[in-house]
Amino acid sequence: MERHSFAFRSKRGKLADILTAFGDGWQEIQENLAKNEIKNFSLWNCDLFFFGYYESKRARSVTGEILMPAISTIRECCDWTSDFENDMRLMYEDFGIVRDDKSMIRHRVFMTHLLDPSFTTEYKRRHDGLVNARTEIDKGPDSNFSIWNAGEYIFGYDEIDTSMEHEMTENEMEENKKWENKMLDIMEWITDDVDWITDLHHSHIKRIAYKE
Repeated sequence: MERHSFAFRSKRGKLADILTAFGDGWQEIQENLAKNEIKNFSLWNCDLFFFGYYESKRARSVTGEILMPAISTIRECCDWTSDFENDMRLMYEDFGIVRDDKSMIRHRVFMTHLLDPSFTTEYKRRHDGLVNARTEIDKGPDSNFSIWNAGEYIFGYDEIDTSMEHEMTENEMEENKKWENKMLDIMEWITDDVDWITDLHHSHIKRIAYKE
């Protein structure tokens, strides 16, 4: 199964128009998902930002075909967008053991902004280090974890098996804080994932569409 993604940012004052376009076109979008044999489609929103993820047997992106009922509105209402004909750049993956049954899955989907576009190289280098240090397949609770890049923006998608979740140990918490504080050298958060570390306030991401 191939993984695909897309993202776009609404112009100010146009957010409601985009949500309406997806609502009005949702039935046809679902038909397009079925026609293209798309699985695990989801669309997420935080502030003005949208991120979409789906899985397909095809190697090439079919985002434009899927979203055709809403594309004209999206293009008119966005001042930044990824290329709907091509996937964003995959920056990191830790797929682990992917759960086919999603009934016990909690999603963690996040968005960040690089402080300088040139920091994409450093972001990739740091995450390549995590991949190179990996000695075995991650059995959970995280699975199907991928991070994508378009321009100066980063989008993460993670499926978490809630039956395997546990409260972080003091050591895990300290390692988490160390990593996140280091990453703040090159990026800032759009979503609220590390507000518990920084004491800043960001919006929580919302899933606005899903098709298994």
